[in-house]
Amino acid sequence: MANYLADQSEAGYTEDVVSLPISPIIKRSPDITKSWGTKSEQLLRIDDHDFTMRPGFGGPAVPVGVDVQVESLDAISEVDMDFTMTLYLRHYWKDERLSFRSNNNQSMTFDGRLVKKIWVPDMFFVHSKKSFTHDTTTDNVMLRVYPDGKVLYSLRVTVTAMCSMDLSRFPLDTQTCSLEIESYAYTDDDLMLYWKEGNRSLNTDERISLSQFLIQEFHTTTKLAFYSSTGWYNRLYINFTLRRHIFFFLLQTYFPATLMVMLSWVSFWIDRRAVPARVPLGITTVLTMSTIITGVNASMPRVSYIKAVDIYLWVSFVFVFLSVIEYAAVNYLSTLQERKERKLRERLPCTCGLAHPGMMSASYSEVDANTTGHYGMPKENGVKRERMLVQLAMETDQVTGHVGSSAYSNVWIDTHVIDKYSRFIFPGSYILFNVIYWSIYS
Repeated sequence: MANYLADQSEAGYTEDVVSLPISPIIKRSPDITKSWGTKSEQLLRIDDHDFTMRPGFGGPAVPVGVDVQVESLDAISEVDMDFTMTLYLRHYWKDERLSFRSNNNQSMTFDGRLVKKIWVPDMFFVHSKKSFTHDTTTDNVMLRVYPDGKVLYSLRVTVTAMCSMDLSRFPLDTQTCSLEIESYAYTDDDLMLYWKEGNRSLNTDERISLSQFLIQEFHTTTKLAFYSSTGWYNRLYINFTLRRHIFFFLLQTYFPATLMVMLSWVSFWIDRRAVPARVPLGITTVLTMSTIITGVNASMPRVSYIKAVDIYLWVSFVFVFLSVIEYAAVNYLSTLQERKERKLRERLPCTCGLAHPGMMSASYSEVDANTTGHYGMPKENGVKRERMLVQLAMETDQVTGHVGSSAYSNVWIDTHVIDKYSRFIFPGSYILFNVIYWSIYS
């Protein structure tokens, strides 16, 4: 440039230079939080502090507020007695070591990579069987730091925790489960854990639903937990109440069991001599009830107490079994009567006034006993009773034992009356049982 001006002056060219007044330039102080050249570690002065120690170490307990957003309640298992829940767990506390200067008082948000470099509460789920933090597509962890040192730490977690269930009223039961949150290392002298806004700290998705349960209530509580070797700890509870839907079990258990009991009553209207019809019917209902009981117990834990469904199924099984026993009693008594008739016929001197001997000697499976021995007998209590008037010549000789005297004896044949009574006793008893059962457990 100097050579260019020298050449121009030599050529005779001149240029007037006007000097302008220079005004001072006012520089705007930059927001250090928006400066791309500043590292977050330098801004937060992470290397200047020991973040292995809690905030305010040696002083009062650091308050840590918690709120939870329940995303889903995935599964309830009676066999394992646990539940699976997915939730957003958020922590709030203040760490003055993380304070920074900001002109517009805006916060800074970080992902999970910074979490490992600062102090965060060491929360864990009491009585949890397994849990994990979601990592698709990256770790679902968020850290937000405010200029005054306040910190928001949020993460998305799925946890499977234990739920002690009382199944004595199953499947007409209501269960209450709890998810418990506690600090692992810090006692209440170092860390005060609390719900940030009481019951409003727990929010749930309205679309949460379960196939077997109706979610009745979510609520929070806070208690102190004591360990003999370490001391007292603050513990937060997420409590929820579940009421089981009964319709599924009505279709799969109660209705089939009731139908099997009613089917066993059909045998009371079948002729007592129809052994091939009544015996298979009774055995079929007994085996079906056994299958229903086995199927229900296969999906349940092996508890040492009786459940409500066990009472219903076993009482139904007893009714079905008694219907089989009832036919056995009818068949046995019929056999005894047949033997008595045979003995009486052998001792009779004649068969005057009676039906043909060939008919009396026939078995019950061939001749209907109701066709013999009426002889115009009147009805008693609406039921025709079979009567056989037998004249026995009884002549007793103490020495020879010959029959020498006469007497009259009436033999009443009515073994099928057991079937007639069973037609009313069995249904009436089962209806009474159902009334008592459903009034107690409903």
